[in-house]
Amino acid sequence: MAEPFRGVIKLDVRDSVPDWGPYELKRAPEGSPNILVVLYDDTGLAAWSPYGGGINMPTLDRLADNGVAYAQWHTTALCSPTRSTFLTGRNHHVNRSAAITEGSNGFPGAAGRLPAECATIGQILQDNGYSTFWIGKNHNVPEEDISAGGSRSEWPLAKGFDRFYGFLGGETNNWYPDLVEDNRFIEPPYGPDEGYHLSKDLADQALRMLRDQHSATPSKPWYMWFCPGANHAPHHAPEDYIAKYKGKFDDGYEAYREWVLARMIERGVMPDGTELTPLNPMPEDIANEVDFVRPWAELNTDERKLFARMAEVFAGFSEYTDVQVGRIVDYLEQTGQLDNTLIFYCADNGASGEGSPNGSVNENKFFNGYPDELSENMQYLDTLGSAETYNHYPTGWAAAFSTPFPMFKRYAQYSGGTCDPLVIHWPRGIKAKGEMRHQYHHSTDIVPTILDVTGLEMPKVYRGVDQYPLNGVSMRYSFDKADAPTKKERQYYAMLGTRGLWQDGWKASALHAPISGKGHFDQDQWELFHVDEDRAESRNLAAEHPEKLQELIDVWFKEAEANFVLPLDDRTAVEQLGNARPQAEPPRSRYIYYPDTAPVPEGAAVNVRGRSYKILADVKVTSETEGVIFAHGSRFGGHTLFVKDHKLHYVYNFLGIKPEQTFVSKELEPGNHTLGVEFIREGSGEHGESTGTAKLYVDDQVVAEGPMRAQVGKFTLSGDGLCVGFDSADPVSRSYPPGFPFKGGEILGVGVDVGDDVYLDLEREAAAAVARD
Repeated sequence: MAEPFRGVIKLDVRDSVPDWGPYELKRAPEGSPNILVVLYDDTGLAAWSPYGGGINMPTLDRLADNGVAYAQWHTTALCSPTRSTFLTGRNHHVNRSAAITEGSNGFPGAAGRLPAECATIGQILQDNGYSTFWIGKNHNVPEEDISAGGSRSEWPLAKGFDRFYGFLGGETNNWYPDLVEDNRFIEPPYGPDEGYHLSKDLADQALRMLRDQHSATPSKPWYMWFCPGANHAPHHAPEDYIAKYKGKFDDGYEAYREWVLARMIERGVMPDGTELTPLNPMPEDIANEVDFVRPWAELNTDERKLFARMAEVFAGFSEYTDVQVGRIVDYLEQTGQLDNTLIFYCADNGASGEGSPNGSVNENKFFNGYPDELSENMQYLDTLGSAETYNHYPTGWAAAFSTPFPMFKRYAQYSGGTCDPLVIHWPRGIKAKGEMRHQYHHSTDIVPTILDVTGLEMPKVYRGVDQYPLNGVSMRYSFDKADAPTKKERQYYAMLGTRGLWQDGWKASALHAPISGKGHFDQDQWELFHVDEDRAESRNLAAEHPEKLQELIDVWFKEAEANFVLPLDDRTAVEQLGNARPQAEPPRSRYIYYPDTAPVPEGAAVNVRGRSYKILADVKVTSETEGVIFAHGSRFGGHTLFVKDHKLHYVYNFLGIKPEQTFVSKELEPGNHTLGVEFIREGSGEHGESTGTAKLYVDDQVVAEGPMRAQVGKFTLSGDGLCVGFDSADPVSRSYPPGFPFKGGEILGVGVDVGDDVYLDLEREAAAAVARD
C-alpha cells in the first residue's frame, strides 16, 4: 500500500505544506555494497589457476588471494538455466528454463519465459535504490523475441536493468558480434582489423557505465552482471595471448588430468586420496557417441598437434578475458570503490564437450549433427582463434578441465557438468584471505546471498503477484567460517534427460546420456555416491546401500513434482532446436523482405532448413549493378544471392566446408529482371543433411543447375540474420568483401517461398509486380 500523504493542502499553495514522503524514490540501506557478478561460460573446476589449473588468471588469482574460493559450488550444467537462477534465486524449472531458450517447449518448466511469480534480483535492487547494469551474454530471451519487431518483455530492461550492452543469444562471434544496446540492435564500434575483440569491448562499456554512475551519483550503489562470451565457443583470442601457452598442452589431456589433480589436492581444492574417474565412464550402450573421449595414445601426430593447439587457444581466450575484467577491478580500486564491492567471479557450467571427439573449426557442426574431418581441420591449424574459425576443442579437454569428475557440460547427474569455480571477494565484509570453502552450494544461492548482504528481502508479493519462494540459501555464513556446516539441505538436478539429487552429502545419479534420443527413462539405472567422502564421484555404492539410493530417488521425484521438472527430454540437439513454438507472426509459406532494413535474426526469419525452397528477387539491373541481393548466415554456414562481374551468383556455404557450392549465370542484360534460385530437396545424406538439386534462374530461364547439399540445423546458434541489399561484416561467401552492399541498380523486394508453388508460377507473379512498379 502506498504511503499516505501527511502534508497540508489548502486553496493557496502558500498556505499548504508539502510532503515528499509518498513520492520519493527508495534509497539503498546505508553502507550497501556495490555488487559485481562476473559469470564466465563453459569452464570446469580444473581449468583456472586459483584451483590449480593450467590457465593463468591474474585477476581471479588476485581476488582469490584476498577472498574465499568455493570447491563445492554447483550449477545446472547448462547456460540459460543457470543464468535464470542468477536472475531469480529459484530453480531453473521454476523459472521455466529447462534447457537453452532455443530448446524451449510448451510445458510449465520449459516454456522459456520467466513467470511473474519470479521477480528478478535486478528488479528488487532497482526498486531499492540501486543502479543496475547487465553487460555481455544474456541467453534468457526467447529466440522468437530476438528481432527488431519482437516482444521486449523478456529483454534485460524489462527485467530490472537500467542498461544493457551485449548479445541476447547463446553465443556470438567475438570478432564480429551481434550486439544489442539497451533495446536496439547495433553494429560493433570498430572491426578486428582495428583491434576489436568482444571481451575488450564489454570491459570498455562496463567502465563507461561505471564512470557515468560515479560522476553523477557517487553515493548510489550499483549492481553489475558482467557476462563475457568466454569461455563459450567460438574460442577467439589475440595471437599474443595464444602464444603464451605454446607447448603447455602437448602432453595431452590425460597427462593434464594427472598433473592438475595433484595440484588441486595440494591447494586443498580436493581432499587427499581423491581418485580420477575414467575418461569414458558411462557404459557403451548408454553413452552418447558424440561425447566419447579418444585416448591420447591412440591419436596420430597431426591430431595431437591440432588438439593441443585448440587447448592453447582456449587458454589464451580465458586469460585475455580475465585481463579485461582486471581493468574493471583496477578502476574500482583507483576510485576507492573496491573495498565495499562484493564480487562473485564464477562460471555457469562445466567445460563444454560440444566440440565432439575430434574438435571443430566450426562448432555449429555439433548443432547440425555433422562430424568434423581431420584433414579439413588441419588446414586451419595456424589460424585457430582468428576470425577464420569458429573453433571448439575436443571432448578430451572438456574431461580434463572438469577433473576429477565424470563427464562435463550437459551432464547434470555428475559434478563434471555442474561443479564450477566461484571466488567471492569483499574486503569490507570478508576477513578471510586466500581460503578455500567446502560447503555445498548452488547457483540458486547467489541471489539469497546478495539479498542477505544488502539487507533486503524477496517480497512475498511483487507487482500484485504472489511470488514463488526462493529455492536458494544465503552463503554469507560461510564467508568467515571455514568449518561451518553446509546450510544447503538438498539440490535436484535435471538437464536434457540427465538427472540426479544431492542430499546430506550423498548423491544419486541416473545413468543416462543427454541429447542421446534413447528415452526409456523408466529403465534408467541409478548410481550412488557418498560425495562427502568421495568428491570425485569415483565409487558407485548403489549395491552396498540400496535403501539410501531408493530414498534419494524418491526425493528426486518429489522435487521434480514441486519444481515442474517433468517431462524429461533427451532428444537430439537438432530435434530440440527445431521445436515448434508460438511466433509473433502466423505461419505462412511466403516471406517478403525489403532493402534498407536491419538483418532479420534466424529465429524470426524464414526457415529453409530441411526443405525445398525458392528465392526470387525483383531487381532493376544496369551495367553498373553489383552487390548482395540476399544473404543469410556467415562464413561458417549460410547462403547468398549476389551480382558480381555482371553475373548472377548463388552460393550455398555448407557449414563453412570448402569449396563453396556455387552457381553462376552468364552476364546479365540491363533491365527489369526476376532473379532467383530454387532448391529441390530430394533426400538425406549420410549425416541427415538435405540433398537435392539447385537451379539458378534469370527470369523464367534456368541458367545454372547442379547437385547441392543444405543444412538441416541452424546457420548459427544465434546471430547472422537475413539481409537484403548487403551481407554482414562476416560474409557468407569468400567471393566478395565484407558487407558487399548492392549498388548500381535497385532491389524492389525479395520473396522466399517454402510452399508447394512451382517456381515459374512465382516468377510470373514477380514479373507482374515489376511491370506494375
